[in-house]
Amino acid sequence: MYELTINTNFAAAHNLRHYKGSCERLHGHNYEVEIAIVSKSTDKLGMVMDFKKVKKILKETLAEFDHHYLNELKWFKKENPSAEKIAETLYKLLAVRFRKDVKLSYVKVWESADCASKYSAE
Repeated sequence: MYELTINTNFAAAHNLRHYKGSCERLHGHNYEVEIAIVSKSTDKLGMVMDFKKVKKILKETLAEFDHHYLNELKWFKKENPSAEKIAETLYKLLAVRFRKDVKLSYVKVWESADCASKYSAE
């Protein structure tokens, strides 16, 4: 099995509703996002997928999150935009954007340098 990993980042604000502490107040993060795609085979060039194409898909998806107040986005109107839920939402948005022979393995969202959440379908 081949695995490709891409890292990028985005900035956004959020607050955690009903959280008893400072995270209930509006605050921002410079989120780091890591995704991995897997495939059993490569194409005729020996690649699972061109890194440029994977980066483009990720960048287009993150454009809906970058420099936004996450609580106002349709995915988080009722649910808290926690790192866990951001990772899950990104996974669902990204998983459908790859060829059927390429599978999104996971999405990992770093909220800070030492705190991350990882989501996968399995």
